[in-house]
Amino acid sequence: MDEPNVVGDWQEYDEHAGLRVRVHGLEAAEPPRGRDDAAEGLTYFRLRVVVENRGPERFGIHLEDGQIDVRIGPDGEAAFIDWRNSQFIEGFDVYPLRRATAVLYAAGPEAALSQVDVQIQLRVDDEWAERRLWTGGLGLTVQPAHVPAGAGRDCLAHQVSNFLRDQAEEGTA
Repeated sequence: MDEPNVVGDWQEYDEHAGLRVRVHGLEAAEPPRGRDDAAEGLTYFRLRVVVENRGPERFGIHLEDGQIDVRIGPDGEAAFIDWRNSQFIEGFDVYPLRRATAVLYAAGPEAALSQVDVQIQLRVDDEWAERRLWTGGLGLTVQPAHVPAGAGRDCLAHQVSNFLRDQAEEGTA
């Protein structure tokens, strides 16, 4: 895990040919079965983790509680994870050209949600895959290339977005 991925990016696993994963759909959302009392005063958000098999063989996938870590704010504090409302992938066979999706509900202080880091450690066929990290935030929009970086420049998600955009621009010249 050399660099974080931006929320929405696919990440492939070299040790499992054709298997890839992404964190996406990071947005403010209320949980379907009601708020947990422990999340009083916190802002809820939802994210999705999609595991896709583009290879020729099936993979047995596990993505359960404890394999997803969500950190928020500049200090990387743990977000409140609403396990009751979340949906995990528990022992599911992902066949070629198929996907499986986990939906996670979490909450945190609204001021800390501009920076959200999600770390995933997938278990594939009873073997642990490498941990992968995605970074993003609620309410972030990618700045157009003609708008100078200013407010939000210190946010990690903006730094990653700017770095990736600069890398892509260098390669297209």
